[in-house]
Amino acid sequence: MENHLRQIVFLIIILLIFLLILFSAPFIGSQSLDYHEVLQYLKGHDNPDGIIFFRIRFPRVLLSAISGASLALAGVIFQGLLRNPLATPYTLGVSAGGALGAVIMIKLGLDISFFGFSSLQSAAFLSSVLTIGLVYTLSRRQGRISVTSMILAGVTISYFFGAVILFVHFLADFTETRQMVRWMMGGLDVVNMVVIWQSIPVLLICYIWLFFYGKKLNLLSISEDTALSKGVSVPAVQRTVFLLGSAITGWVVAISGPIGFVGLIVPHFLRLIIGYDHRFLIPASILSGGAFLTICDALARTVLSPVDIPVGIITAILGGPFFLWLLYKRT
Repeated sequence: MENHLRQIVFLIIILLIFLLILFSAPFIGSQSLDYHEVLQYLKGHDNPDGIIFFRIRFPRVLLSAISGASLALAGVIFQGLLRNPLATPYTLGVSAGGALGAVIMIKLGLDISFFGFSSLQSAAFLSSVLTIGLVYTLSRRQGRISVTSMILAGVTISYFFGAVILFVHFLADFTETRQMVRWMMGGLDVVNMVVIWQSIPVLLICYIWLFFYGKKLNLLSISEDTALSKGVSVPAVQRTVFLLGSAITGWVVAISGPIGFVGLIVPHFLRLIIGYDHRFLIPASILSGGAFLTICDALARTVLSPVDIPVGIITAILGGPFFLWLLYKRT
């Protein structure tokens, strides 16, 4: 009971920190903003500070919070599902699939909008979905998902798609290659608010749905036999968790490109603080992942201002040493 109280208090603190970061990050940038001017903009008085805040920075901050929350949630879900602490949202090939669709679309040079999504985003998401279906099909054994087969299929597909991506790079000209490399670094600089508002309800449903699988994931992360002995329908849980986790990962890849380390270090850091109970890890990962990527994006916008660094570079620079420190502390 005391442990649960500590976890609840921690969640409240994380929520307050998340909200503080969410509303303060738009004020951070190469140009300082006056909050009085921002408030005047809300009252209908157009001014440069209000335009920068609401039309440029806040949409980007909102996208970074959603992307970070989704990646951290997918990370903790896949680590529980695969019973592998090194699993990430991209372990099962979703990132490689999305990247393949994106580079092919860049090479073809098509420009077709679909429900507010650009042709690049649509191609990346569709390719991610097809990859999810392929991994799921290859990992099924007698009506159940084989975790070993799933990991092997995901890793193999990632390597194969990586080779195809290199081949497309080889065929591309200088301009196309620059676009491909820039996209694969991960970034939040291109924001379409229509896409964000359309996506938020679907993502919230996925978040809530996965939250209610927290107790079952606790059992499944121990072993499939333990989960079965407690009355858990293992195939149904595996299927639902895999599809939902992969879907939100595919969305992030399509919108923001592959952004690494968020889904790896955030769940590990949280386990050191609140333990292994997914009923608390899932909401904590959503809030912490959103806060972490928002901070990283603020750094990306300001470290070399006015140059905008791809946020994937920042997460890798911060995430790599931090994860090594976590490993050191555990040994």
